[in-house]
Amino acid sequence: MEENNNDIDQNQKALVKRIAKLIEENKSLSSQVKELTIKNNDLSEQIDRLKNKLEKYKDGIDHSQEEKTTAVKFNMVTILFLDVQGFKTISDDSSSQELIDELDSINLEFDRISEKHKIAKIKTIGDTYMCAGGVPVKNITNPVDVVVAAFEMLNYFTARKAIYTANNKAFYEIKIGIHTGAVMANTSGKKKISYDLKGETVNIASRLMSAAQPGIINISIMTYELVKEYFSCEYYGKMPVKFQGNLEMYQVKRIKLAYSVNREGLVPNEIFKTKYLLRQFTDLQEIILEKLEKELPPYLYYHNVKHTIDFVTQAELIAWGEGVSDEDILLLKTAGLFHDIGQIQGSKDHEDRGAAFVFEYLPALGYSPEQIKKISELIMATKLPPKPNNLLEMIMCDSDLDYLGRSDFIPISNTLFEELKAQNIITDFNEWNKLQVKFLSNHHYFTKTGNTLREVNKQEQIERIKKLIV
Repeated sequence: MEENNNDIDQNQKALVKRIAKLIEENKSLSSQVKELTIKNNDLSEQIDRLKNKLEKYKDGIDHSQEEKTTAVKFNMVTILFLDVQGFKTISDDSSSQELIDELDSINLEFDRISEKHKIAKIKTIGDTYMCAGGVPVKNITNPVDVVVAAFEMLNYFTARKAIYTANNKAFYEIKIGIHTGAVMANTSGKKKISYDLKGETVNIASRLMSAAQPGIINISIMTYELVKEYFSCEYYGKMPVKFQGNLEMYQVKRIKLAYSVNREGLVPNEIFKTKYLLRQFTDLQEIILEKLEKELPPYLYYHNVKHTIDFVTQAELIAWGEGVSDEDILLLKTAGLFHDIGQIQGSKDHEDRGAAFVFEYLPALGYSPEQIKKISELIMATKLPPKPNNLLEMIMCDSDLDYLGRSDFIPISNTLFEELKAQNIITDFNEWNKLQVKFLSNHHYFTKTGNTLREVNKQEQIERIKKLIV
């Protein structure tokens, strides 16, 4: 019994020691907690002070200088996706660094080609290259621009590959997919603006690239309809697109032989360039007409945007009637578009200023020096009194004074009188009518088409004005 009591005492003593030890550990932990709590409170106060300072700093910032991101919709953009095939396989080879350096050089050349054709590089992700035509400047030529650029990229790549294969070295393959459609573009940056394109058009272009064969330019039916006039294409098949059904695909084989400098159909000739400039004229006309609308003096009731539109329309009509070439039609329409741009600085010698202006403006649009020289001469041919030296100058003169033989001659001539009156050149309406009769009686159309269309009606106008003279 005594032994049992001793055992209980020993257990109690051991338990007391353990409790005492736990109490000491608890005291130590409590002390640490207090210290950590104090430190945490100090840190919280420091954080609050820093937050206050940051808010004050932000309030002092000129937020107008901060980089902003804006979203812009483009209704017609042509996306090109180019994928380098075999990148992962070759990168495991001992000569991979040489090929990786080669790929960097190739991408730099792709950048140069894109810039040459006014195509925006969007991004390069590893072995995938993406660019877009019609961004940031909207234009009607971007499907053609992108396909021509794709040919140049493919030609350059093929030439680089030939060097390696001639030495029995491995090289890459490329696949190209192109699609035209609407996109949303998020723009960011101030000095160098970057574009992040979103939308189904981007996704479809990427899928067209995936569906392409190596060394082939694969385009959607949307792009095909916009470029088939210039390129020989071959039906490739259909690709399922969510919510749109099956999308037809075409492979671009070559530039049409009639528009190429060689039988391979890889380089455009002068006929191609003329057709391209005629398409581009739509964009050019919109730009110049907007400039005239904004900058022509308000007293120009006759030499206004309407007169320029009439001139361009009639120049094309007479040119067709006279059977001139597509290039001549391009020169006539361009000269008609610019023939009154010098009026922005004043009526006197405006032809000289217009002729000089085209030398500054047209080179960047792809017009050759010879074409620009002819356009400037055509503008000068409209200077009164008209003295044309060739058929194109005759067409210019007939187009400029086309209204003399039209049924709306009287209201148009009245706007010319108001314009001259505003400049104090002639103020008496009766004297104006006398001047009109004299001018009409001495005038004649130079082209056969102009005479056929307007001469008879012009004689009727003379009789009408004579009756108005007091």
